[in-house]
Amino acid sequence: MSGIGRCFSYFTLDRTMPSLRQFACLTLVAIVSLVCSPANAQKVLYPLGIAVSGNKIFISDKDSPAVWQVVDGKASLFFKGSRKFRTPLNAVRYLGIDKKGDLVAGDSATRDIYRFVGAKPTALTKGAIGNPMGFAVNKAGDLIVANIELHEIVKVPSGGGKPTRIGRVVAPRGVFVDSKDNVWVVSGGNQPLQRFTPAGNKEVIIDKRVFGFPHDIVMDKEEKNIYISDGYGKAIWRIAGKGKPQKFASGKPFSNPTCLAWHGKNLLVVDSRAKAVFSIDPKGKVTTLFQQK
Repeated sequence: MSGIGRCFSYFTLDRTMPSLRQFACLTLVAIVSLVCSPANAQKVLYPLGIAVSGNKIFISDKDSPAVWQVVDGKASLFFKGSRKFRTPLNAVRYLGIDKKGDLVAGDSATRDIYRFVGAKPTALTKGAIGNPMGFAVNKAGDLIVANIELHEIVKVPSGGGKPTRIGRVVAPRGVFVDSKDNVWVVSGGNQPLQRFTPAGNKEVIIDKRVFGFPHDIVMDKEEKNIYISDGYGKAIWRIAGKGKPQKFASGKPFSNPTCLAWHGKNLLVVDSRAKAVFSIDPKGKVTTLFQQK
């Protein structure tokens, strides 16, 4: 008999059960009921990643686990993962869009990157990634992935296969590939912003800790400005040209801004603790696009 079943049998058959055991069982039943309730199953719990394809906005939810699609301020399930460890997207993290326009998701539970064809995810590396964080796509359609487990940036062929190392970075998190195939990496190390040329040469752009806890990096369409999300700093930073990082948007309503994506001229920010997606216009004004109540 399961633990929950024993709890119910104690109440019906054993009236001499100690009060402490009664309390423990009641607590267990309450917790399981809360976690497994239909209402809770349909809520965004801990959104981390975001990706935009045309007018489609997707967010990953590590704790559900799930991928959601946000439309008109509401989230609907796009893919529901299993809570069983080491099943596909059990610990889904960052999202992206590949060269074909398909949704791609990183999963630390199965140590892999998945491509969605429709709503079905297909593993690309047979568990060879480790702990994938941010990723981007180069001109050839290859995925450039930050593997925080081995402190490296790797390239995964567009059709899937064995990753090859581009370079090493301490605690890499966000990745962006520009129009010249330079790979920009934001990390939690002492050199938080680095760049790899197509030839594999590494350049340190920022050589001291500026950000509290950087998560992601993107550039604008003209590639004149760099934007970096900072969870601890509750801010989005902007680096204009070769200038110094300046806070572009900060404070409320941010709680822990993580990943970034462009939606037209506005920058979208997913915030894991606020359980929200915020939109920032070119002037830095923040509005709420979606928030789980």
